[in-house]
Amino acid sequence: MIQVVRAGALTTVQDLGRPGWAHLGVPRSGALDGPALRLANRLVGNAETAAGVEITLTGCRLRVTRTTTVAVTGADGPLRVDGRAAGLGQPVAVPAGATVDIGAASHGVRRYLAVGGGIDVPPVLGSRSTDTLSGLGPAPLTDGDELPIGTAVPTPSTVHFTPGRPTPDVLRLAVRLGPRDDWFTTAAVGTLLSTPYTVSPVSNRVGARLAGARLTRARAGELPSEGIVLGAVQVPADGQPLVFLADHPTTGGYPVIAVVVDVAPLAQARPGTTVLFHGPQR
Repeated sequence: MIQVVRAGALTTVQDLGRPGWAHLGVPRSGALDGPALRLANRLVGNAETAAGVEITLTGCRLRVTRTTTVAVTGADGPLRVDGRAAGLGQPVAVPAGATVDIGAASHGVRRYLAVGGGIDVPPVLGSRSTDTLSGLGPAPLTDGDELPIGTAVPTPSTVHFTPGRPTPDVLRLAVRLGPRDDWFTTAAVGTLLSTPYTVSPVSNRVGARLAGARLTRARAGELPSEGIVLGAVQVPADGQPLVFLADHPTTGGYPVIAVVVDVAPLAQARPGTTVLFHGPQR
């Protein structure tokens, strides 16, 4: 078992999500920074699809009840095992009964802990991920929770160390215009592709809200609700773009001006981070 000593601000179980259920109103969910979770799993010898723990900003403290191997990737910040400093981006041996203290992130937002054998909570619709919008999967962790660990692979990873990914001060995100860019003026589309926006504090696993130049519509009226995909850049009535992330709704009624090709960088974007969109690609 993994025992949760201190859960932190938002700590959840995540794997690579549950694709294929949007027709039932269920989003993909899964780790916001998929590459970081994949790497952590490789470091401990797991399949990339194994479930790990996503830790948001303030860190957490866990205790393992059996000898195992862990790896922490994603945002920068201190890592200690029973009070001793340990390295990020590498396999770390943890004896039975030891505490794993993942400190507050110094750069970036989310860190990922993988443990040999993976987190073995019951899957829901083929995934062990916590979906904060629909409530599917295990609830966000609280102090005192216990998480079962699966059976570790007999041959551990041969990877000893991986360099960290720096968190840039400016995110440059490629987009594909549409499907509703025709609901906006030509000037608004130009503004989206040339003007810096900043990540708002009112952001979460559902979406990254951005603040900046208002995007003006060319059409009045309401758009009937239609499908929403990961990375959709929706523009509500206030004209401020919102990029939908892993726990996004599957339908929405505000027009989508573009879709971000790769949303993983937004997983580590703190409030105030500058975002630049570029394109157009169709």
